[in-house]
Amino acid sequence: MARALWLRTEPLHAVVYYDTQCREMGRSLGLKGYWMGYFATRSAPLGPARASVVTAAFGVFAPGMIARALPASWDITTPERALDLRADRTAAALRALDTELPYSARRLTGPLREMVEGAPALARPVFAANRELPDRSDPVEQVWQLVTALREFRGDAHLAVLADHGLDGCEALLLAAADGRVPADSMRQDRGWTEKEWAEAGTRLHIRGLLGADGSLTEHGRDERQLIEDHTDRLAARLLRPLSDDRAHALFADLDPVVRRILAGRVLPFPNPIGLPRPS
Repeated sequence: MARALWLRTEPLHAVVYYDTQCREMGRSLGLKGYWMGYFATRSAPLGPARASVVTAAFGVFAPGMIARALPASWDITTPERALDLRADRTAAALRALDTELPYSARRLTGPLREMVEGAPALARPVFAANRELPDRSDPVEQVWQLVTALREFRGDAHLAVLADHGLDGCEALLLAAADGRVPADSMRQDRGWTEKEWAEAGTRLHIRGLLGADGSLTEHGRDERQLIEDHTDRLAARLLRPLSDDRAHALFADLDPVVRRILAGRVLPFPNPIGLPRPS
């Protein structure tokens, strides 16, 4: 059920990373390039947080990559402006992909809000920051913000699992890339790790028996990857507690056509760094 929820909400959230107008948000705020805008808009719910805090909260990005964007972004713009722009741009992108979403949004809001309000915030900083944001008057903006809060809850849980398995951000990415979950050819650069850091992470994983000498997953590595996904699902399943099984399935049924229309727009790439699987 937790995996089913993710598959039906992540595509709505992820439009913010791939729609053309969304990718220009940073420049619209006066920032330099996509990544400066990414770190500013995604971390904006945390306020003008230090780079070290955002590095810990986001988990898999190289510290230097985030330090180039924060806190310098807040000398140019404000978290409030960043939040308003990301809500406006993403809602416009979703409306373009799904003309029915403004009508279905009000039906989706109730169960999504119950999950967000009923979830524990303890040790889930990015989720907690997103949940505390004020409601958006626009129904599409509000649906996007709710699925974003759910998404960040799962992300916080995933980082807790990675830490519990003794993996740092670079090691976690390398293990996921070896598993084929994310594109190996671009993952290192997209998350700011140097070739040396990537190679050293590979050596550590090899010593632990998770990667073979050729960089491929060992049987132990495959088991570890599956455990990570299973434990993430287990922690994320807490989100569904406020809903009965019938209400959860009704929500999934309401989300299904929305996701189909979004995917039909071919905005989201496959494979992708998020690990969202290609629709069957």
